[in-house]
Amino acid sequence: MTFKTFVTVFVAALSALAVSGSALAAQVPFPVKYTSFKGSSGFAGGSFAGTTVSGDSLVLTSAPSGTWTSPLVTTGFGFAELVASWNADTPAGTYVQVEMQGVTSKGTETKWYVMGKWAYGEETILRTSVGGQGDADGFIAIDTFFAKDKPLVAYRLKVTLFGSGGVSPGVRMVGAFASDPRNAKPAIPSPVGVGAGLELPVPEYSQEIHAGQYPEYDGGGEAWCSPTSTSMVLGFWGAGPSSDDYKWVDKAFKDPWVDHAARYTFDYHYNGAGNWPFNTAYAAHWGLDGFVTQLHSLTEAEQFIKAGIPLVASVAANPNKLTGFLLDKGTNGHLLVISGFTATGDVITRDPAAEDDGAPVRRVYNRAEFERAWLPASGGVVYVITPHGMLLPASLAGNW
Repeated sequence: MTFKTFVTVFVAALSALAVSGSALAAQVPFPVKYTSFKGSSGFAGGSFAGTTVSGDSLVLTSAPSGTWTSPLVTTGFGFAELVASWNADTPAGTYVQVEMQGVTSKGTETKWYVMGKWAYGEETILRTSVGGQGDADGFIAIDTFFAKDKPLVAYRLKVTLFGSGGVSPGVRMVGAFASDPRNAKPAIPSPVGVGAGLELPVPEYSQEIHAGQYPEYDGGGEAWCSPTSTSMVLGFWGAGPSSDDYKWVDKAFKDPWVDHAARYTFDYHYNGAGNWPFNTAYAAHWGLDGFVTQLHSLTEAEQFIKAGIPLVASVAANPNKLTGFLLDKGTNGHLLVISGFTATGDVITRDPAAEDDGAPVRRVYNRAEFERAWLPASGGVVYVITPHGMLLPASLAGNW
């Protein structure tokens, strides 16, 4: 391909996405790289020990446990943060553990850090993050690896599968995003893009109507923003638990599928239901694909809305900094669903913080205020949850 042909193709791709050069620059205030491994071709490049690929899933051979280790992923930049995601089926008696090993700019390898121990059910283990792993290279804060003093330049992922009685878990996908948002300078507000005037019919569930329910799973209310948001996206796709699955929930409680999601995303180390990859893994239990990544702007988020895909976003807001926000005392972390955009680019959400006195779950937030509550707080973290195999919009920046 000649340089002239390359330029022509590149410009055509940008035009197809309705993103101008200035908008693209605004989308990339800091580097993010998302990499995943799935299916026989994706897993083929890794190292197998007591594991193999059957259909589209990584499974055990005959041993009670086994591992798969990814090839080295080079990021092309020094990264300070990493969050892993996985989609796994874990029949009773089985579970999976996901780990990450980093590489420094000097080529030295870190130890393996446990990113999570996961099972959908509670028969075998209690799903958990792992504390107390910090050392000179970095530490784990629930679901996120943070480099300590110097960024890393590459990493590997390792999945350990634990079976029982000849039954194996099945891992359909394992991946991670690595990023360096420490010196991010996002362009706020970002340019309005292809999602303007579009809204997806995401169902509306409130976390607040569950306040005080099941204290063993952190008691509902503000603590359940993540499973409530995840449940809204599951409802949008027509997936999730059946009435038989959530028959354990008190019949007096409304929206019992939210209680169910809180229980089955609950992190027994964190003592909460807000672990990001536990929520996407829960969605995957119901046959969907799910992962966590960071977006650079609402311009990028609009590409998903244009493709018919709602997003769960992680925000934080100081009091009176997000007009109309229902948590009037502010919050250090809150999950809600981006479900569309007004004609002028403001954000239409399904915000589970709606009060139980009738305040609507559908909330519209000022574009600039929303980006200030989203990008600096979490680096633009979103859950991407779609039907299995659904194609995503093209990523020009490599962050999905």
